[in-house]
Amino acid sequence: MKYPIRINKYLRDKNLASRREADRLIEEGIVMINGELAKKGDLVKEEDKVEIGEIKKNYQTLAYYKPRGLSTQDLPGKDSVIMRWKKKGLYPVGRLDKESEGLILLTNDGRVTREVLSQKERYEKEYIVSLKEKVRSNLVQIFEKGMKTKTFGKLLPAKAEIIGERKIRIILREGKKHQIRVMLDELSYNIISLKRVRIGNIKIGNLKPNETRVVDLEIE
Repeated sequence: MKYPIRINKYLRDKNLASRREADRLIEEGIVMINGELAKKGDLVKEEDKVEIGEIKKNYQTLAYYKPRGLSTQDLPGKDSVIMRWKKKGLYPVGRLDKESEGLILLTNDGRVTREVLSQKERYEKEYIVSLKEKVRSNLVQIFEKGMKTKTFGKLLPAKAEIIGERKIRIILREGKKHQIRVMLDELSYNIISLKRVRIGNIKIGNLKPNETRVVDLEIE
């Protein structure tokens, strides 16, 4: 950590809050630098003493079934996951494109966001994809070797399993924008439906579109 450092970045790098959360804590008047209330933009020196007051944030993480046709994020005023949940102080972890459905996490804990969006194997993401065309047997090997794409270049190896004549299970460690759609499009497949069913050890289970349940995600 290089000093002096902005107070919100200091709190983030100390894994005490995301930058956005740090700004909120400062606004609530519970962050102190050397016994004085911190202000946005304050710089912290190495010898400074930074404290967060007694008010403790009520962290919450939900498993949410995003329905097909709903954007994770859209233009201001348009319906989206962010618009529906921001009044409750919860924000989506990553994205799931508009025409895809399934599991997305909502949280007010910046540590959860950073962990889940990492490429750690424990946060792999599982999808069930239905295709217009019959699945060719070589698709599994192409994914498991690490597919070379025109859009992204070489990708990390991905697990794949053919579970039906026109259906596959795909497990990713990375999450590039529209990654599965790009991979399958470059292999001349047309997607009928794409559903995310698992993130790490959190499964969609029996959730229905727009339903949620509380999850307990341990942060290392």
